[in-house]
Amino acid sequence: MRARPFAQVDVFGARPGLGNPVAVVLDGEGLDDDAMRAFARWTNLSETTLVLPPTTPEADYRVRIFTPTSELAFAGHPTLGTCHAWLGAGATPGGDEVVQESGAGLVRVRRSGIGTLAFGAPPSSALEPVPAVLTAVLSALGLSADDVGGARVLDNGTDWLALEVRDAATVLGLEPDHGALRALPKVGVVGPHPSGSPEAVEVRAFAASAGIEEDPVTGSLQASLAQWLIGDGHLPERYVAAQGTRLGRAGRVHIDRVGADVWVGGRVDALVDGTATL
Repeated sequence: MRARPFAQVDVFGARPGLGNPVAVVLDGEGLDDDAMRAFARWTNLSETTLVLPPTTPEADYRVRIFTPTSELAFAGHPTLGTCHAWLGAGATPGGDEVVQESGAGLVRVRRSGIGTLAFGAPPSSALEPVPAVLTAVLSALGLSADDVGGARVLDNGTDWLALEVRDAATVLGLEPDHGALRALPKVGVVGPHPSGSPEAVEVRAFAASAGIEEDPVTGSLQASLAQWLIGDGHLPERYVAAQGTRLGRAGRVHIDRVGADVWVGGRVDALVDGTATL
């Protein structure tokens, strides 16, 4: 065991402390899978990342992303938090953008303003959910089929069963049966705010099957939702999504489609800097 550079970074908050924290170990070399998983369980955050040398010259670094129970090929707020910590440690990208290597491939990250970063959303598939699974999910959320305007299984390296409901009030009013959700896929729910609101939609993410009853702010889900709902004409090419409201957070995710690319960005603040001994 040895001391390794470490940061805990708040991502997507309207101000520091109101987003989603990620633990970042900036030197993961020499750690085996069991040690990485054990540290992720110990931090008990929705995600913990470990930075490693890239395996391709196109990337600036490689990242492995762990929940308390499993490894993810891609996740959004860990991507931005890891990039922020990597830059904050004095690293320099090889080009105008940072290129992160993950299990889902190469992901571009760029500065989108003072204190903000954005990632280019990786490709996402969108499939119709299995009817029996959809019925079980609706029951666990206390929703009826009439409450749902659309449902898709979205996967960009992290898979979600996504539900589009009639309005933000429906999203905020959900009282899920987390026990029932433990045996079901991760679920994202999105609904529109009234016209003229600062935020276009309200989003909630339930991942009891991954050991997280409700995730405060979820970049992977937000990316796939944007690709789905912009593509179907249900949302504009640029908007702000709110998430984390029921948890006392104020997540604000900025979506911007530029040509074929969807950029997912927000505020990033390092709140803890130091070392981790592992």
